[in-house]
Amino acid sequence: MPEIETDAPCEYSLYIPNDPRAVTVSRRTLRLILTMHGLIRHVDVAELLATELISNAVRHTKGPAALRVRWSAGVLRIGVWDADPNPPESPGLLGDELDLSEEGRGLALVKSCADAWGWHPLTSNGNGGKYVWCELTSAA
Repeated sequence: MPEIETDAPCEYSLYIPNDPRAVTVSRRTLRLILTMHGLIRHVDVAELLATELISNAVRHTKGPAALRVRWSAGVLRIGVWDADPNPPESPGLLGDELDLSEEGRGLALVKSCADAWGWHPLTSNGNGGKYVWCELTSAA
């Protein structure tokens, strides 16, 4: 088997329907991508982050979504596009002030576990949507 080059950039996109099963499909696809590119050290946290982002897209929008995974220059970027141009809800706090409800903690987890995160609206030929992303960086 050839040696895996972990410094080589790569990028993948997975288009998904608005279906709760898409979360599992996305998570398993992400694991396979990272494993095949020798980035296994990022799998657990990346799966958590992608699950939260995809879950939000499926739960809070009515249209399709897409998962984008990019590795370049020691940075793993995980992004999710959805058709709703409205901003994501602000992440809450993790810790003493955490609401113990079953919902509403996704972006707080992303904010807590990622090295960076953000979002921006998208427009193309009159079509809108948003792109929510987060990044994990390699330890030097």
